[in-house]
Parts: sequence; structure tokens; C-alpha cells
Amino acid sequence: MPEICRFFGIVIVMFYDEHNPPHFHARYGDAHAAIEIASLRVLEGRLPPRALGLVIEWASQHQEALMLDWQLARNDRPPEKIEPLN
Repeated sequence: MPEICRFFGIVIVMFYDEHNPPHFHARYGDAHAAIEIASLRVLEGRLPPRALGLVIEWASQHQEALMLDWQLARNDRPPEKIEPLN
């Protein structure tokens, strides 16, 4: 599970050869969630509200890069790192 970003204690990862819809995983402490790239909705899991807000803000700024990383990971290639939220 390649890490593509880390900010404010939140770790963003994307697995190789994942199922559709295109999504990424966010971890914060013991909490985790899978988030769809296109709609930014939570597919499964749960994050604390503040952490989820930060993840959604970050993802909304990087949707294009996330989709490119999704394509790389689907083709068993390592995704590129994405800039953290400032």
C-alpha cells in the first residue's frame, strides 16, 4: 500500500489493483476511511470530523493527481507522491 501523502497525522495511501470506483484510503490514528475520488464521498469506514474535513479539502485540491495515481496503481505501477495540505 504505497503512501502518497502525509499531513497533520493523516496518512493517504492507495492500494495496487483495487476495485472500482476509483478511491484512496485515509488513516488517522486507529480510524480509517476509503474515499471515492470523483465525488469525495466516504465509501467505507469513518474518520473524526476534523480529520475528514482536512482529507476532503486536500482531495478536492488534488483530484486530477489522485486519478492519475489511481491509473498507475491499477497498472501495478507506484503512484506519485502528492503535495500535503498546508
